Amino acid sequence: MTTDVVSPRILGQRLAEARKARSLTQEAAAEHLGLSRPTFIAIEKGERAAKEDEIVKLAALYGRPVHQFVRALEPLADFQPHFRAAIERAKPADAAQLELAVGEFKDFVENYLDLERRMKAPLRRNDPPEIKLSPHVNVSELAEDVAQRERQRLGLGDQPIPNLRSLLEAEVRVRIFYAKLPSSHAGMYIFVDGLGGCMLINSVHPAEKQRASIAHEYAHLIVDRYTPGIDYLSVGGRRPANERFAESFAMSFLMPASSVRFRFNEIKAATGDFQVGDLVKLKHYFAVSMEAMALRLESLGLLKSGTWGLLKGKNVPVREAERRLGLARQSKPEAAYPERYKFLAVHAYERGELSEKELANYLRCDIWEARRVIGESLQSEEVDASGQAHTLQANFATSMLVDRA
Repeated sequence: MTTDVVSPRILGQRLAEARKARSLTQEAAAEHLGLSRPTFIAIEKGERAAKEDEIVKLAALYGRPVHQFVRALEPLADFQPHFRAAIERAKPADAAQLELAVGEFKDFVENYLDLERRMKAPLRRNDPPEIKLSPHVNVSELAEDVAQRERQRLGLGDQPIPNLRSLLEAEVRVRIFYAKLPSSHAGMYIFVDGLGGCMLINSVHPAEKQRASIAHEYAHLIVDRYTPGIDYLSVGGRRPANERFAESFAMSFLMPASSVRFRFNEIKAATGDFQVGDLVKLKHYFAVSMEAMALRLESLGLLKSGTWGLLKGKNVPVREAERRLGLARQSKPEAAYPERYKFLAVHAYERGELSEKELANYLRCDIWEARRVIGESLQSEEVDASGQAHTLQANFATSMLVDRA
């Protein structure tokens, strides 16, 4: 561990934030180190440099890896406090898990900023235009129009989006991370200077729900860009306008009205009916949940209002129906961080910007797994004209513009 590159002020800020996130007093932390409270306060203020063994002890007390405290990058100001109110409203059993998730979210965001700074590789953002909600506007209709315009802006037409995460990361430059949240929570959103829109999606939810959560958080980038928040799966009482907009936008963005109507009418014209099996096929086509697909059909007047409520009570075995229809998906869990984040980290390691241990911390794995990721990132399977497979070893720093000898 090297503490000479990080200023006592930055180190003190990070230690203070971690302590507050654990709801520990300065007295308790000082006692843990065997120091007086004034001495500990001087550490947090940056007036007295923390010793290496003190940092290690505090990291263990706060439940954080040491590398989070000794990085030279200026810490993000007030990241955790933005989510404090939402955490305090959560059930006690969920609050601790949300607290950890917010800390992990912040760590991912700071890591990304650090990697782009080290590699001198910032992205030019392509944020969608902002929308201001008026008290007199029909939120659902506005969301439908905005979703259609956003699809046009991104050149999507009215077809399903095969990989929503990759699309938004590549075309809009949003940063999408995954971590475990309480099952009643869908995701988090925050706008960060230097990165833009950042979201954390619940890794324990099914893939269809995760896609809906990404679209929902993306709507917050449009309608309330600078307001961080944590989203629940459902909210009791009347929802605020921005949440109603986000929900309607997500449904419209993932299931454009023109495409849904065409597919529905095509099925009815061919069979004279629309059955549960057809709903399973349609929800598979748009890669959404049964509930989302049924409610979308209801909102477009293609199914009677309340149809989903009746169907839900019958407890349809959706996965079994998909298997019988030959629609089962073989989907692996989403990575905790974007592909670009991984390649920037590996490239930084190749250039000597990160140690092997630091790379493992950035990738959330042990050193042996980090070595495997390095090898995987630096090689590619290629097939030549004869059909023979070859493994190509790559070096990120190799120029593609040099003259051939």
